[in-house]
Amino acid sequence: MSTTVKITAQEVNKLRQATGAGMMDCKKALVEAGGDFDKAIEVLRKKGQKVAEKRADRDSSEGAAVAKINADQTEGVAIVLGCETDFVGKNENFLALASQLADIALNTNSKDEFLAADFGGITVAEKLVEQTGVIGEKLDITSFEKLQAAYVGSYVHINKIAALVGLTAKVNNADVLVKDVAMQVASMGATSLSYKDFDPAFVASETEARIAVIEKENIELGRLGKTLKNVPKYISMAQLTPEVLAEAEEAAKAELAAEGKPEKIWDRILPGKMERFISDNTTLDQEQCLLDQKFIKDDKKTVAEYVSTYGDVEISGFKRATVG
Repeated sequence: MSTTVKITAQEVNKLRQATGAGMMDCKKALVEAGGDFDKAIEVLRKKGQKVAEKRADRDSSEGAAVAKINADQTEGVAIVLGCETDFVGKNENFLALASQLADIALNTNSKDEFLAADFGGITVAEKLVEQTGVIGEKLDITSFEKLQAAYVGSYVHINKIAALVGLTAKVNNADVLVKDVAMQVASMGATSLSYKDFDPAFVASETEARIAVIEKENIELGRLGKTLKNVPKYISMAQLTPEVLAEAEEAAKAELAAEGKPEKIWDRILPGKMERFISDNTTLDQEQCLLDQKFIKDDKKTVAEYVSTYGDVEISGFKRATVG
């Protein structure tokens, strides 16, 4: 003769708070476990494992980006908790889970260490499996970025992009500076701090590819009788050696002489011409190097020029975690 297990609303709510599972799932798990709370949790986790196995090949390209900074603002972490749909990615419970995970991530040094860290008696990795069963979608940590510096700040754009920025010193209004630059990182997607970080082979390959694209476009423009695009010889400051710059200056002087400009006014004109030459031949830096990008709040300044207004401080590094 079977015994009916009586499950109270309080027991169901306790299990819901512990796991985040729905009311019916919690009630079924408690019934299956004969009312035993710990066994009911295990029932839900086994369900999560089964769901996770079935959805292992799914794409977790949606989700939420979160950033957390420690108390003395010398360390920050940015993670992305991935899921399958934007609907789940915007859910309050999902966002709360992402925030909890980021708190744990802040105290770890790598993604592997983070996944092995404790989350209420189980590992983070096990928690993700459990919540896969609760939510019904594949959950994964698709990005883990850590940054340490004398001063670290962050910016998160609508839970889709989380950016961290580090300073070499804590200066007056450092909080404003790091937030502004973190917004720049989130918005413009730099890949390097400076052109000095570029690999020469990458610059050479990128130069060749870009020139090929422009030359192809010019064939069509020429066919249509339109103005051809300028084909740059260089695309990065890394290529503008002192010899190259000296040659460009001599070419600018020859141009001024050909235009009949008096030599006594060349000194007033040359700086502008050289500035234009550098701008035309550093397109890669302007796109990918944070310090060389136009500052989003004042495009008359580069990010480096904006940072210099805060005195003796520099950007020591940055990180970016993006959904998708």
